[in-house]
Amino acid sequence: MKLIIEIPCLNEEEVLPLTLAALPREVEGFDVVEWLVVDDGSTDDTAQVARDWGVDHIVRFNSNKGLAVAFQAGIDAALKLGADVIVNTDGDNQYRADDIPKLVAPILAQKADIVVGDRNVQEHEEFSRVKKALQGWGSSVVRRASQTDIPDVTSGFRAYSREAALRLNVVSRFTYTVETIIQAGRSDLAVAHVPVHTNPKTRESRLFRSMREYVSRSIGTILRIWVMYEPLPVFLVPAMLIALIGGGLLARFTWFYFTETGPTGHVQSLIVAAALLIFAVQLALLGVISDLLRSNRVIAERTLHRVRKIELAIGVDADAITYERIVGSGPTEELVGSGLTQNGHGR
Repeated sequence: MKLIIEIPCLNEEEVLPLTLAALPREVEGFDVVEWLVVDDGSTDDTAQVARDWGVDHIVRFNSNKGLAVAFQAGIDAALKLGADVIVNTDGDNQYRADDIPKLVAPILAQKADIVVGDRNVQEHEEFSRVKKALQGWGSSVVRRASQTDIPDVTSGFRAYSREAALRLNVVSRFTYTVETIIQAGRSDLAVAHVPVHTNPKTRESRLFRSMREYVSRSIGTILRIWVMYEPLPVFLVPAMLIALIGGGLLARFTWFYFTETGPTGHVQSLIVAAALLIFAVQLALLGVISDLLRSNRVIAERTLHRVRKIELAIGVDADAITYERIVGSGPTEELVGSGLTQNGHGR
């Protein structure tokens, strides 16, 4: 059994040593524990620091691709490097590495495919009241969208089984946390959570510049993923509401038309009703089309899952498709991104 600990990094030369110093080289239940750093186009010496600390594998981009792309690239590389379980943690030393055995335990016991570390956000002293409220609201929305019971959906401290990693397909460039939870819940993967501890904050978040940006981008991600997985309710519910309003206005016009003598007026009700009913029909049709596209997406995900399994079965190297090997000797294996697209796959 091989465990690979994945660390997406962007300009972490100062903090990365703290993170690496705490990582384990032995975890109960695994014969091999390896480290993998994904350098997301850092402009400092993050890659050199990783090499100096004996990181086993380095995936390096020539330019910044975004956290979600770095995460997916790391997952793909870890699978091709033979990982049975993948643990993702942050390069800013936010999470305590001694919780890793607790994180992987449900997977080893075959009780979960994905395990999320719960930071107990509502009791987190470094989070403001506004952030706690937003985290609570966002987590509740994601729980409904994903049909899971994860209390801390934005936690990046996670463990994935090989099967779960094979099914992941992140399309967002912003963050992978919300998308993978919804995807896992809708893909019938077993998702669990365990309480974890955090270290004192070492720096401000680089994912967003303000709370407003964080809220807007998170809402956009949730809505986009919800539309991908549940398009019919997203379109049909507002279509029904609009149709009811349009039907009410049409009924109003009809009532006055048959109960009053002479010109009754109220033509504005008829015009607005017609516009609303046409709009409702268009929304319903969009829902049907989106549901058909969802079916195609499911087929594409199953195809991608099979392709990944075939690649592993025939022993495709981590650099053969997605990366170009630039350092092939020494204790550290380094790969550099070659023609990466949005979801982390090669040309």
